[in-house]
Amino acid sequence: MSIALAERNILGEEISILENDVTDQEINKLNTLNFNPTSSTNKSQNFQSIKAEINLWQRIYSRFDIKDENNSRSKKYEKWYSARPEYIERMMDRSQKYLFYVVGEVEKRGMPSEIALLPMIESAYNPIANSRSKAVGIWQFIPSTGRLYGLKQDWWQDKRRNVVDATNAALDYLQKLHALFGTWDLALAAYNAGEGTVSRAIAKNKAKGLPTDYANLKLPAETKDYVPKLQAIKNIVSNPSQYGLYIDPIPNKPYFTYVEAPTVIDADLAANLAEISYDEFLLLNSEHRRPLIRTNEKTQKFILPINAADTFVKNLSQNEKPLVSWNIYQTKRNEKIKSIANKFDMEESDLIKANDLNPQKLIKPSSIILVAKKEGTETNAHQDIDESKIQKDSKTEISVSPNKYKVKPGDTLTKIAKKYGISVDELKDINQITASDIQIGSTLQLKRNN
Repeated sequence: MSIALAERNILGEEISILENDVTDQEINKLNTLNFNPTSSTNKSQNFQSIKAEINLWQRIYSRFDIKDENNSRSKKYEKWYSARPEYIERMMDRSQKYLFYVVGEVEKRGMPSEIALLPMIESAYNPIANSRSKAVGIWQFIPSTGRLYGLKQDWWQDKRRNVVDATNAALDYLQKLHALFGTWDLALAAYNAGEGTVSRAIAKNKAKGLPTDYANLKLPAETKDYVPKLQAIKNIVSNPSQYGLYIDPIPNKPYFTYVEAPTVIDADLAANLAEISYDEFLLLNSEHRRPLIRTNEKTQKFILPINAADTFVKNLSQNEKPLVSWNIYQTKRNEKIKSIANKFDMEESDLIKANDLNPQKLIKPSSIILVAKKEGTETNAHQDIDESKIQKDSKTEISVSPNKYKVKPGDTLTKIAKKYGISVDELKDINQITASDIQIGSTLQLKRNN
């Protein structure tokens, strides 16, 4: 691919997806008409008003308020997107879970509805998207900016991956940038490149007596493309058929709600109680980084599809089985991963995955890790622990992987994708292949080319 855009973060870097791309649950469609406002101009205002009430895309389109910047850059990205209908379909389907909430928060603040489309160019609306610069979530917050806007990050959770919290933080940040620079295109440029970069570019133009608007500033190439990328998405959402695309209508109603949850519970059990897939639970509660969910607060809430909320509450009230199948374990001197796994009847790979351990490194003595609770024993997962002792010299989720991989005997696309933290679909997309068979000795690209 000559250009990469949707899978990029606010710094213009490529992102990777930490889990296999999942197929979202289908939402019942309120109508089967393709959204194409330009073909509906001869219809009554009353019809358009009704349509806006049942189709979230129409609601978004009707509130666009950022000046159009149609130029050669935006046309380049229109062409890129329109050449990849399957990619657009995955991105739009994924956004169905979150878009109603994001649009509502944007409207409450009186912001242009284009802002709700921004995660499409940040992360393709994937809450577990992650970059080499440690930017995470649909809004791609780096650690320091995330902490500045109240997004907690520790071994147990990363609030940058919480769609609700991260959206509110991102909108706070964007409003601050708009107040600072006065226009939305400059605010978006600052969101992409940093306010310092934009401020310096403005100062340089002022010193030379040059215009200081977005079009005339000397900015990094990725930042110059940032607003055109959003313009391309905006144009496609407004009239998908013009680009040979079809976008399913999204009901103009909430997809998820909050439910009260136990302060300590297995993540997979929570999904089972809600009677939804683990993938679905993960995409709505992706801030939780461990198979054991725990909080030091008195209460906690989960985000669940509206049609699963009552099911969770009912099943939880009737559940008589233990809520936890994990224990907290403090390692001893010279203990190895294999010996700990054997001690608790675990697969070595399961122990590594649960704790993000690096199999090439020794575990520090007195480190705290999660281990499987043996049958018939009590859990100690509620106990207070010294957070400083949690095993942290691990293989982190943002570790840098190579750009290429040479296929060896026994390799499959699934094995390679899992090894390097990307989805099979992404691996196929990068290498422009459709079949699952791969040739021994062939070279696969693991990252998109700039």
